[in-house]
Amino acid sequence: MARILVVEDDPDIAMGLNEDLTRHGHHVEVARDGDSAVRRGPDGWDVILLDVMLPHRDGFEVCRELWRQRGKTPIILLTARTQEAEKILGLEFGADDYVTKPFSHAELRARIKAVTRRFEDSPEAGTCRFGDCDVDFDRAEVRRDGRNIEVTALELRLLACLVRARGRVLTREQLIEQAWGHDTHIGDRVVDNHILNLRRKIEPNPAEPRFVKSVRGMGYRFDG
Repeated sequence: MARILVVEDDPDIAMGLNEDLTRHGHHVEVARDGDSAVRRGPDGWDVILLDVMLPHRDGFEVCRELWRQRGKTPIILLTARTQEAEKILGLEFGADDYVTKPFSHAELRARIKAVTRRFEDSPEAGTCRFGDCDVDFDRAEVRRDGRNIEVTALELRLLACLVRARGRVLTREQLIEQAWGHDTHIGDRVVDNHILNLRRKIEPNPAEPRFVKSVRGMGYRFDG
């Protein structure tokens, strides 16, 4: 049984989700807008189902705010938007998966099961130090030479994947699977761009990286 917060302003959709998930043994609470979801915070839930099209503040803003509260609860976006760029934006802001409307309840339950299992099975990176960087993955904080460095949720997930595999090469496909999710259809170039952005924030000389190394024809390796 999972504790699920449903953030949905459409009463019919919210009621349908509540009834279906409750019938399958989950404990469900509903927030009607983003402000209510932010007040409840990310803790105390096994998963948050977050509609993108909310009044006052949209799901992207709510997702980013929940992530800034240092929450570790997985967030699944419920979106009617089909553009890949908007889905990736949600992942940048801290979402862990997304489901495109209209969706079946069976599909949503499968996504909930998959994302909670992924969180349970994923070993924590904890904290690490390399060069002049200190990273606390639990608190979602990166400090460089004592100064806070602003990183996105997706950049932090990429770094966590690399740190956990320290010394081993991760292919782009493995990084996509671990950081974006197996149902995200993005190309290698998207991975490369995010790695470049990450290097600009953590490397002394991004043009000659010391920590996030490229392995030609294979992928990336963390050598911190």
